[in-house]
Amino acid sequence: MSEIPASLPPRLHAIVAEFQAANRSEKLELLLEYADRLPPLPDWLRDNRADMEQVHECMTPVRAAAEVHGGRMVFHIDVAEESPTVRGYAALLREGLDGATPEAVLAIPGDFFYAMGLQQVLSPQRLNGISYLLAYLKRLATRALAHRGA
Repeated sequence: MSEIPASLPPRLHAIVAEFQAANRSEKLELLLEYADRLPPLPDWLRDNRADMEQVHECMTPVRAAAEVHGGRMVFHIDVAEESPTVRGYAALLREGLDGATPEAVLAIPGDFFYAMGLQQVLSPQRLNGISYLLAYLKRLATRALAHRGA
């Protein structure tokens, strides 16, 4: 298993360490526990999903939006309950990146999930899809930086 990237925000680093310590069956169980923790969309997004970024490369319908409060990011991610592994990954990203700066989000390696051992429990196709979710969150972080600089 690969080393935990030093560039991860503290909460995401702790989540990765939690997955590293788990055996193969526990990793899947943990992912499913995170799926249950994905919060519902806030009211202002619930009826405006079209305002969210759609992660087209993911086979599962996934949408993401971000807010910035005091230079810190809050992500909102919508994943159908019928896709628990993608939902779990989305939830752990949301939790792990909550309050991170846009710069911290951009510094996360795109393949950090290998340090979690997710390749042991997810197919290569699913891993490819979840890597795009982080790419979209990074796109939202880049927009936040652009707005801050404008």
